[in-house]
Amino acid sequence: MSKARVLIVEDESIIALDIRNSLEGLGYQVAGQADRGEDAIKKAGELRPNLILMDIKLKGEMDGIETAGQIRKLFDLPVIFLTAFADQSTLERARQAEPYGYILKPFEDYELAIAIEIGLYKHGMEKKLRESEERYDLAVRGANDGLWDWNLKNNEVYFSPRWKAMLGIKEGEFGNSPDEWINRIHPEDRDRFNENFLLHIKGNTPHFEHEYRIRHASGGYMWVLARGLAVCDMEGKAYRIAGSQTDLTARKMIEERLAFSALHDGLTGLPNRELFMDRLKQRIEIAKRHPESLFAVLFLDIDRFKVVNDSLGHAVGDQLLVGTARRLQLCLRPEDTVARLSGDEFAVLLNDIGDVSDTIRVAERFQAKMRETTVLVEVNRSSTASIGIVLYTNKYIQPQDMLRDADTAMYRAKALGGGRYQIFDATMHTQALSLLQLEADMKRAVKNEEWLVYYQPVVSVANGKISGVEALIRWNHPERGIISPLDFIPQAEDIGLIIPIGEFVLRTACLQAKAWREAGFPKLWVSVNLSGRQFQDQNLVAKISQILRETGLPSQGLRLEVTESVAMQDIQYGIKVLKDLNKLGVHVSLDDFGNGYSSLSYLKQFSLNVLKIDQSFIQDILVNKNSEAITMAIIAMARSLGLEVVAEGVEKEEQLAFLKSKYCDEVQGFLFSKPLPAKELTSFLNKPFTFTTRRNTP
Repeated sequence: MSKARVLIVEDESIIALDIRNSLEGLGYQVAGQADRGEDAIKKAGELRPNLILMDIKLKGEMDGIETAGQIRKLFDLPVIFLTAFADQSTLERARQAEPYGYILKPFEDYELAIAIEIGLYKHGMEKKLRESEERYDLAVRGANDGLWDWNLKNNEVYFSPRWKAMLGIKEGEFGNSPDEWINRIHPEDRDRFNENFLLHIKGNTPHFEHEYRIRHASGGYMWVLARGLAVCDMEGKAYRIAGSQTDLTARKMIEERLAFSALHDGLTGLPNRELFMDRLKQRIEIAKRHPESLFAVLFLDIDRFKVVNDSLGHAVGDQLLVGTARRLQLCLRPEDTVARLSGDEFAVLLNDIGDVSDTIRVAERFQAKMRETTVLVEVNRSSTASIGIVLYTNKYIQPQDMLRDADTAMYRAKALGGGRYQIFDATMHTQALSLLQLEADMKRAVKNEEWLVYYQPVVSVANGKISGVEALIRWNHPERGIISPLDFIPQAEDIGLIIPIGEFVLRTACLQAKAWREAGFPKLWVSVNLSGRQFQDQNLVAKISQILRETGLPSQGLRLEVTESVAMQDIQYGIKVLKDLNKLGVHVSLDDFGNGYSSLSYLKQFSLNVLKIDQSFIQDILVNKNSEAITMAIIAMARSLGLEVVAEGVEKEEQLAFLKSKYCDEVQGFLFSKPLPAKELTSFLNKPFTFTTRRNTP
């Protein structure tokens, strides 16, 4: 009798004991016992019995039928149901678990033995059939491979027709000598092939498998994979080895393309950031061993590239990037590396230089190439680039540090107007860190509203009284104290924080103006400056309207100041926004007039109420006749256009006298008061004020 191992799954211990005694009496081994479905599944996986006797009724949430189905699915073990249930519904459910037998209790030992032996035999036959089918399936799927059979005794090889066809060899053109095969293998791969082949023949590897290049009949090489298995005699000596050959050429081409794509830019074909950083890292390691060698990194950014993309389209922008890549390559030696990092940013590794002058010559040569006219669609455009240069020193340990400093130098070149190169020095890094800290502090300041709004009086020349105030922001930094807007507004504009900052100033100023009006100054207005980003905000008019409603300030209590450069950035958009603000009832001042475009043809199209004469003219009134003439012309022009005129930066009695004689409407400046916090300006407003009693502080 077979010594098969059987797992008993029965919820009644007495019956389980009887089954155990019967099995052992029949010569079977009891592998284990369980009374719950979950426990049965666990033990089936751990014990791997040859067969399982399963009662349908079990303890726990799973019955025997569900348990048998899980065991069949997970472990492919035969299950025989041993149960008292014989109703049709139970039988139908049991059939779904594909049992190998179904015995009703009570039963005789010989019935149990017959069921077990039939179940084991059936399961064994199914397993053999499955293995046979798998072998057949493998043979079918491998039919496209070329087969070979090497007789090691007579040293002859059989090559199948497919093996020969794979190499473009016709019948009769190829013998059965192993040399016919080995001599076609690429010289660089031949030794490794022979080494792997001999290792398997000697029994050192379980099978032979090797990828290599082999010469095609056309003369080129193709990639193949050879697999084989040796057959040994009674003494363990191989006398035959047979296997297959698979064409890997297509796969290898894909792998090579993927490998290239992973390290190169898809548009220009240049190395990408990853490959550039790897080469830079290697060059730094060489420099550590040979400190006398010198090299440099250049970081390049195309000036005004966004204008090309936005105006001519991305296809034209791509054309410019490809052209830039080619020009860079023309300026470099084969041993140098040029890479496209991202967008319009490129990096160059000058592998070996004598001194900094070599690097400067490359930068100037590239600038000259960039200035050559580039035809973009139907537009002749001469491009420029900003270039940052950093030379290697032993302080550079990581490649990213060197690239960072080259990037910093490039931004300095761009800040100086672009179209130039800049060599990195340590102060640039310090300034860059300071700028990063400033940006981080500003983000915190926006969140915590660390802003203060100061107000500077605007005085009527006609009656010498305060008619309005200009709102001016200050930053109450928790560590640095009060910071002037000149030290943070440009950065806020660059990183986009000027929008929330501007809205804070606008809302605060409107609330304060409403409070002053209710405190006895019913006609007092407040003037607020709009930045370029604020003016370009498509929701600007709606936001201003909402703030006026929420603060309760009448529209005539608010003036908005826009510089000429901002208004002229997009003429048609500027005309529309100014017209919408005019409809809202808000007065608009053109700030710093005379210091920008000063185009009369566009000025008459803008819906303006006030011209503010730039303070540079006011401060030169007494020393520069041209400034006097320009100031007089601005006042006369404003009169003809029906606009008020405000002169800012008035600091001397003589300046005031001149403006009064030319009938300027309003003035502001340190002659009357510096910008003050709201509380101090309130005290200033509550004291009698005329030209004869003015003071610089309240």
